[in-house]
Amino acid sequence: MPRKQHKYHFIYKTTCILNGKYYYGMHSTQNLDDGYLGSGKRLRYSIRKYGEENHEREIIEFCNSRQKLKQREKQIINLNEIAKTECMNLMCGGEGGFISEEQQRKRSSAAGKRKAYIYKTDAEFRKRFKINMVKGQRKARAEGRIKTWKENYSWLGKHHKEETKIKMSISQQGKQKGELNSQYGTCWITNGKENRKIKKNDTIPENFYKGRIIN
Repeated sequence: MPRKQHKYHFIYKTTCILNGKYYYGMHSTQNLDDGYLGSGKRLRYSIRKYGEENHEREIIEFCNSRQKLKQREKQIINLNEIAKTECMNLMCGGEGGFISEEQQRKRSSAAGKRKAYIYKTDAEFRKRFKINMVKGQRKARAEGRIKTWKENYSWLGKHHKEETKIKMSISQQGKQKGELNSQYGTCWITNGKENRKIKKNDTIPENFYKGRIIN
């Protein structure tokens, strides 16, 4: 069945305004304000995480046909572009990227075995994503493919270089002063057994006094 003829064909760029990451794609439509942001895997995850309101689409270039559109997408979304950290495209442009026959067979086989799942809310998506990630990490550790957190990130016996200490000090200058300090306007209170942190203007509960007990 032939593709429905659309009035507009264009290359677009959707950007997450919170982190600057972007996605290039092509789109054909009858309505320039149809709200379409893109369908890339990383882009979909970004939209679920940050919300549609934090993503903006801009039209980069119009084409006079769908065929010309595919050619331009292939030129714009190339290997150099997808290698950039900020780029959310996973494959080169033009017909969904370059996929070998072997990859196509694997995808078709996998699609036939699994049932599509539609997430009703962002919270449900995050919950399932976390569960699957934890399962994958446990399996990888059991198979010896990755190390534990302590093996990878333990700071025991390690020290910052003097140059690093200076850079860290410079980067934090002015960030922890006055209202910028996370502890600004608070104080510790204790009853001799339990410590609490309250705002300085709050009333101190009965049997509590300023200070804290350090074990």
